[in-house]
Amino acid sequence: MADGAGLTTGSRPDAEPATTRRLWRLPADLDPELPDFAVVRRLVLGSALMLFLELALIRWLGSNVVHLSYFSNFVLLGSFLGIGLGFLIARRPWSVLPAAPVILAVLVIATFVAPVTIDRAGDQIIYFTSLATSGPPAWLVLPLIFILVAAVLAGPAEVVGRCFAHLRPLTAYRWDLVGSLIGIGSFTLMSFLQAPSVVWGALVTVAFVALIGGWQRYLTCIAGAAMVGVLLLESITPGISWSPYYKIRTAEYVYAGVPLTDISVNGVPHQIMRSAAQRLREEPQYGLPYQRTPGNPLKNVLIIGAGSGSDVAIALAKGAKHIDAVDIDPRIMQIGLEKNPDRPYDDPRVTRHVNDGRAFLEGTDNSYDLILFALPDSLALVTGASQIRLESFLFTEQALTAAREHLTPGGAFAMYNYYREDWLIDRLAGTAEAAFGHAPCVDLPGGGQAVVTAALDQNNQVCGSSYVPAGAVVAPATDDRPFLYYQGGPIPALYLWTLGGILVISLLAVRLLGGPLKAMRPYADLFFMGAAFMLLETKNIATFALLFGTTWLVNALVFAGVLLIVLAAVETTRRFKTPPLPVVFGGIAVSLAVTFLVEPAWLLTLPFLPRLVVAILLAFVPIYLANVAFSKRFGASDDSQSAFGLNLLGAMLGGCLEYLGLLTGYRNLLLMVAVLYLFAFLLTPRSRGAIVSV
Repeated sequence: MADGAGLTTGSRPDAEPATTRRLWRLPADLDPELPDFAVVRRLVLGSALMLFLELALIRWLGSNVVHLSYFSNFVLLGSFLGIGLGFLIARRPWSVLPAAPVILAVLVIATFVAPVTIDRAGDQIIYFTSLATSGPPAWLVLPLIFILVAAVLAGPAEVVGRCFAHLRPLTAYRWDLVGSLIGIGSFTLMSFLQAPSVVWGALVTVAFVALIGGWQRYLTCIAGAAMVGVLLLESITPGISWSPYYKIRTAEYVYAGVPLTDISVNGVPHQIMRSAAQRLREEPQYGLPYQRTPGNPLKNVLIIGAGSGSDVAIALAKGAKHIDAVDIDPRIMQIGLEKNPDRPYDDPRVTRHVNDGRAFLEGTDNSYDLILFALPDSLALVTGASQIRLESFLFTEQALTAAREHLTPGGAFAMYNYYREDWLIDRLAGTAEAAFGHAPCVDLPGGGQAVVTAALDQNNQVCGSSYVPAGAVVAPATDDRPFLYYQGGPIPALYLWTLGGILVISLLAVRLLGGPLKAMRPYADLFFMGAAFMLLETKNIATFALLFGTTWLVNALVFAGVLLIVLAAVETTRRFKTPPLPVVFGGIAVSLAVTFLVEPAWLLTLPFLPRLVVAILLAFVPIYLANVAFSKRFGASDDSQSAFGLNLLGAMLGGCLEYLGLLTGYRNLLLMVAVLYLFAFLLTPRSRGAIVSV
């Protein structure tokens, strides 16, 4: 079958045995009298399951394998490998689909029954810790999780791949994007509702049962029931709840006759709720910001990282007249509202804000007598960005400068935490000095704790003992390189060895399941397009996180926006005559150059609406043009399964290259994107079918 542009459908697996046909349940393709909507329906369900399952695994594994939330990009890379392999398996007469729910059940049950902790030893990159590690080392845990995630995702990807073979390439791609939007929309709704993991597991099980036919459906039901049972046990455990970022566990106990509430997230101790009087008595460091600025009137106070309200209660005890309490996690604030012994969130002087701290700073017109960064620990990464933590843009030089600009003439800024490493304390003190133009007060109560206080006017701060840096001071983190906890130097060996192992595993798997790599040579350009697109998407996630916050909602909207732009590019290619590929690639180059030249710092000076419009144009025009180029090439492919699979495997390479951002910064990743698209252009077949206007 061909359309007006001469595009052909993918090859059909007509030689599939009868038992295999029953398993995949594609009567529309094997019996021409039935309509194609059966294939489309199956494709949409498989695609929605792929994206929902990918996001669910990132959240659930990151919450149950301690410290995996710092390495969630490895789960993302495993998903890409699994999806790519699923498309390659779709060309085979055998199926991995029935095994996928069984592997998923084994992964979930094993993780729940025998939890492990990824060792994060070393001080080149700091991770807030569970204080103890258990289980095998990271170099073994990460590849094992990577392989199991890939095996699980290969199942629904195989479904989608087989449907691709029975539809025109761009038609199949269009419905794949629709399914992806449904998947991300469904998981976003689950995040909004703070649904427990048992709901995720039940939805995934239902989808697998709908996709798998024959006797294997009974096996799927058994595996799904076992997995849902384990997730139900987790969900009904007293004190367990879910926020859009963490699995939260609260435990109430009495210590020295005083009732306390302990909050841990993703298996890591996070906060202990106790009265302000007790905290100030036993941990005097919490009173130091007020002691260092004794004349501060505290008429208006901003607390970022307000959490369960302990720091808010202390500020009220110190005489604050009004407090804006900001925290990114709505569930932790709700726990504070319900259980904090001082009931600070019930006080009419307190206004709660669920928001990213940097986004609040950039969006408010208020001025404050005290701005306090109160233990805003980072315990998770922004999904899709391997090194951006939830508070990464809060501790850059530009962020502290923004804080300074929101101070009253007699105001002050302070931050405190258990930083653990001397070089990090020195770096934060140096960042405050760069932002305020004078040395701050630095108090070191011991145990890796530090309190850094800087008044707008140096004469208004009263420091204790003099502070001398322990060694060479690392330069401040910046909005382009927001890697506060990265000391510098080469990329950590843990990342390099693990990424190297992942790439070797991926290459062997592609060779085994896809056949000789030479046979995929006609689609080498699509491989580089996949790598470039992944890097471009990562850069956009970083930019939007800076401009609008690292909240789960911003992240979900960016992913959904990317899918909508890709869908628009596909529809443009399907419905309209588009320029030849050389012209489209030229447009990509120009748009990347414009994006490179416009610094995000300029956009932060704009009001919200103009900033949003310009950010969307800068981010999505290159994505749109890149996907017009991809759609033209993909639409002309003779083997849509191999073409799409290789493109996804290229995205894996892009995910690995993203770690170079530690060395280059995010802005310079655009140069790498441009080089990858240049490779794609040079490798594009020069046949008429590849470059003709569509």
